[in-house]
Amino acid sequence: MTDTPHPHADPDCRAVSELLSRVGDKWTVLIVKALEAKPRGRGCRFNELKREVGGISQQMLTRTLRTLERDGMVARTVHHTVPPSVEYALTDLGHSLAVPVMALADWTFAHLPQIHANRAAYDGALGEAA
Repeated sequence: MTDTPHPHADPDCRAVSELLSRVGDKWTVLIVKALEAKPRGRGCRFNELKREVGGISQQMLTRTLRTLERDGMVARTVHHTVPPSVEYALTDLGHSLAVPVMALADWTFAHLPQIHANRAAYDGALGEAA
């Protein structure tokens, strides 16, 4: 018997897994979707983004934006005004991520009624079996 390492133990596989987990996170998807809706070159201020991504806490928005900035998907621009203002915008890398994210969001909206109906049928069948 050989001691071959598990294929997912490879460092590249772990990195891909970590990145997929991040870009597939609901907050990342909603933030990218909101930023993609803005005209190129126009940023979005923090509170505006918070309003557009309903239900996100200030802490989670900050954390997600920092992660996206660290990965090079979001650019943070500080305007030295009084008071200072900060805008967030997708980078070219972020816009490339927006393509599959928007496709996933579109698929979700298109199939939401069917999924709700399937859930209701499934839950009803479980209730009958109990």
